[in-house]
Amino acid sequence: MSYWTFGISGGLVALGILLWLGSGYLCFQNWSRSRRKSTAFLECLRLIIITGLLFTLFKPEHVRVIEETEPPAVVVLSDMSGSMTTLDVDQKTNVVTRVDWLEQELRQDYWSSLNNGALLHMREFSSSNTNTAGTDLDEALKQVIEQHPRLKAVILLSDGDWNQGGSPSGASLLFREQKIPVYTSTIGSETALPDLSIERVDPPAYGLVGEQVAIPFRVRSTLPESTDVQITIQSEGETVAERSLTIPANTDFQEAIVWSPISAGDYSLTLDLPLQPDERIQTNNKADFNISIRSETLRILIVDTLPRWEYRYLRNALDRDPGVDMNCILFHPGMTPGEGPNYLSTFPGTKELISEYDVIFLGDVPVGPGGLSATDAELIKGLVENQSSGLVLLPGSQGHHLSWKDSSLGDLLPVSFETERQTGIGLRNESTLELSTLGAGHWLTRFDNNPTMNEAIWKRLPGFYWSTAVEKSRPGSEVLAVHSNLRNDWGRMPLLVTRSAGSGKVLFMGSDSAWRWRRGVEDKYHYRFWSQIARWMAHQRHLAADQGIRLSFSPENPKVGDTVFLQSTVMDSSGFPIERGAVVGTISSPTGASSQLQFQSAGKGWGVFNSQFNPTEGGDYSVTVRSDEHDRKLETTLTISKPVIEKIGRPSRPAVLQEISKITLARSVSPQELPALVSEVSILPEPDPRELRFRLWASSSWGGLLLGLLAVYWIGRKLSGQL
Repeated sequence: MSYWTFGISGGLVALGILLWLGSGYLCFQNWSRSRRKSTAFLECLRLIIITGLLFTLFKPEHVRVIEETEPPAVVVLSDMSGSMTTLDVDQKTNVVTRVDWLEQELRQDYWSSLNNGALLHMREFSSSNTNTAGTDLDEALKQVIEQHPRLKAVILLSDGDWNQGGSPSGASLLFREQKIPVYTSTIGSETALPDLSIERVDPPAYGLVGEQVAIPFRVRSTLPESTDVQITIQSEGETVAERSLTIPANTDFQEAIVWSPISAGDYSLTLDLPLQPDERIQTNNKADFNISIRSETLRILIVDTLPRWEYRYLRNALDRDPGVDMNCILFHPGMTPGEGPNYLSTFPGTKELISEYDVIFLGDVPVGPGGLSATDAELIKGLVENQSSGLVLLPGSQGHHLSWKDSSLGDLLPVSFETERQTGIGLRNESTLELSTLGAGHWLTRFDNNPTMNEAIWKRLPGFYWSTAVEKSRPGSEVLAVHSNLRNDWGRMPLLVTRSAGSGKVLFMGSDSAWRWRRGVEDKYHYRFWSQIARWMAHQRHLAADQGIRLSFSPENPKVGDTVFLQSTVMDSSGFPIERGAVVGTISSPTGASSQLQFQSAGKGWGVFNSQFNPTEGGDYSVTVRSDEHDRKLETTLTISKPVIEKIGRPSRPAVLQEISKITLARSVSPQELPALVSEVSILPEPDPRELRFRLWASSSWGGLLLGLLAVYWIGRKLSGQL
């Protein structure tokens, strides 16, 4: 059955008829004056166009009513996503998971009443994306309305944990337009169960043998009180690291545990959080992770003018370090450079020579006569910014550091100096480095795994009597420690500051008295401090390396959906950074799909080539980078973590489901009310016959037809000589 409808009142219809009659009369009068056939044709065409326009203004719609012979459908939509495994459904005698309760409930006999005059369909849904499993309520509802053209009602059973796809409100509006109610019932507790869970672990890409490896992690607590725990790292069932923590109640807690590996290799480790008596969920207190431990040798260069105490002790400490290959340059004012084992007679003043160094310690050395040349300063800047090396700035009482800001090194400085007090600030009383909030938790300032003990150690360390005159830290810098006594218009004077520069790092130390930390404990704190700094700064350069080629990537712990930036540094057979030539790569996903990587030259003459890719799945990616022209090739593995969208142990979200029911003019009930709801749905009337409406007034084809007739009419007037 079909018919026409018009969206206009009777009065406007009468007015339209009068306009049409008037137009017809005027057309007849125009023809009467000439009595020509061409005029008759044009006036008839004009009347047809006027008729079409008036008909369009009446908003005509052609309606086809389709009488269905098949019985309507009732769909029961069940959520089987990861969050439904939360153990929080109380059955009086025991507690079961949401999905177990739902599966048990769906086997009850009362659902069969929905087959009375309707077809019952039991459907399950979880995620529309297998790489990042989550709950997509919007997509689940849209699939129901697409696959069942004649719906009587939908019963949605879920915890409401919508975390993927579009808002369910969009699909709910489609149901409302078609007058299909969506009844909902929220499964699970609205309050979080008492629990401790390890949310994530972010180990570094690699660690070094014999050094401390900091492994950050995040713990979520829904326990009502603070909890003291002993968190451990397990390797093949053996505890290799442990730490005591106090986890506050009802919070997300971020910390790090330190592990000191004693041998190289690839380790599969487990972070273990002991179960607490009040915990209701016992499956989320462990997290597995992998880390590669290597035996690397760092190349370090120390540059200074006078053999002050800090220089002597720092040089000796690094010289005794089996993991460090150290060189020194000592510019004696008015004399030849210092000589001896590991001493260089001149600064490595070419890209080929300086590219070997992972970290440069720059002491009280000027950029000018008796020190570094402008070219040397430019080389240091290029090394840090382009090849991920580190630069440690150790000013002294000669005040040569002021020459840095007028050279290429000026862009690297983490702080602004006071120009009035060039030789620094000397005090009669002993001062100390006081950790900032950021510095108290930073890996560089960690002498003990326990934050309280670490703070106490820093307070007990011997102080200093001289410091560089610093005005303030520069934007983008991180202040780790300040002067305990001095302040200026900008606040406490910063003395330990870090800053990123290109792909490298810069650290400023405003006191040259760290050697005094040896008092009574020898190298315990002095060596550890500088050793941590050297390895932290060189970390990025050693993410992946082979003969004559290095590869670094950012972020270091990429996730699915991140853009991973790759930087390859390639040297020729003579060890000089290449400037021309093709550098190509291949990356293979965990499922075996391969794609090409095109590396583009950074164009600065440092042998740096950049590329990027967007991982779409989690797992280990095989990466190969090669330069066939220079016979360089590197193969490595890049681990992409897969974000866990579905969280177990979170409260249910009834508000989401209640909004769906409200939009579709239905209601949301508790799980205990499901039998009554099913009886209510079983006696609902059948849905109205489907109507297919064709809105002629909104049709582009109809508008095009009228426009074409107007064009014919206008051309006809021109051809007939009518203006």
